[in-house]
Amino acid sequence: MFKKTTLALTTAGAMAGSCIAVAGTTVDTPLGEFSISANATLATEYIFRGISQTKGDPAIQGGLDIVHESGLYVGMWASNVDFETSDAPVEYDYYVGYSNKLTEELTYDVGWLKYDYPGDDLGNSDLNYSEFYGSLSAYGFKVGINYSDDVNSDNNVVYSYIGYKRDLPYGIGLSMRFGKYDFKDDTFFKDGASKGEDAYYDWYVGVSKEFVGLQFGLAYTQTDLKDEECENFTGNDTHCDANFVASVSKVF
Repeated sequence: MFKKTTLALTTAGAMAGSCIAVAGTTVDTPLGEFSISANATLATEYIFRGISQTKGDPAIQGGLDIVHESGLYVGMWASNVDFETSDAPVEYDYYVGYSNKLTEELTYDVGWLKYDYPGDDLGNSDLNYSEFYGSLSAYGFKVGINYSDDVNSDNNVVYSYIGYKRDLPYGIGLSMRFGKYDFKDDTFFKDGASKGEDAYYDWYVGVSKEFVGLQFGLAYTQTDLKDEECENFTGNDTHCDANFVASVSKVF
C-alpha cells in the first residue's frame, strides 16, 4: 500500500517542514495569545516525495492552524487523493507540535502527525497511520527526520531530509530538498525479483512568487525509483516520474 510519512504540503517550497501558516488572526485569551490561520491551495497535481497522489489530476487542498505564543500548535490539512489500490477520495492530516528557538538563528520543530483516509470501501484498514517528526533550521537550511512504526500496520519507516530556501531578487522564493525514504522491510521490488530495495531517494526544486495577494509556485520533483519498482509500489509505473507542479495558494 502506498504511504507517505511527512507533512503533506504541495505548494512549491513547502514540501518538508511545518504546516503552520504565516498569516491569520490574533486572539488574546486568559491562556495567552493565539494565532489562527487558514490556507487553501489549487495545484496541478498532488506530488509527495516525488510520487503522485492523484494519478496526474489536479488537487484542491486546505488547512487550519492554531498557534499559541509559547510555540505550541495544532492543526489539520486535507487534500483529494486517488490511489490505484484504494478508493479513499480524501486525505486528512491532524497534527500537534512545538516550535521555538534555541538561539537567534537556530529553530527546532517537533511533533506528532496522524494520516487518515476515510471512505475506503476496499477493506484497506491499514491505510491510516501516524508518525513523529523533528527538524532543525538555521540560515535557510533545514535538516529533519520523520519516523513511523505503523505504516501498513507494522512497517517501521524513516524519512530523513535536508532542505534549503532563500529569497531571490524580485520577490522570488527559492527552495530545495533532498530526502531518503527508508523502510525496515524490502518494499520496492522489480518483477521476478525475490529481494527488493528498502529505500528510495527523492528531490525537488521550487520557486514561488506573491502576486495580488496570492502565492504562485512551480516545483520540479523526481525520485530514483525505476518503472518496475514504482508500479509494484503504487500500482502504476508513471506515478514516480519527474514532474512539474504548478500551484496557487492563499493564507487567510
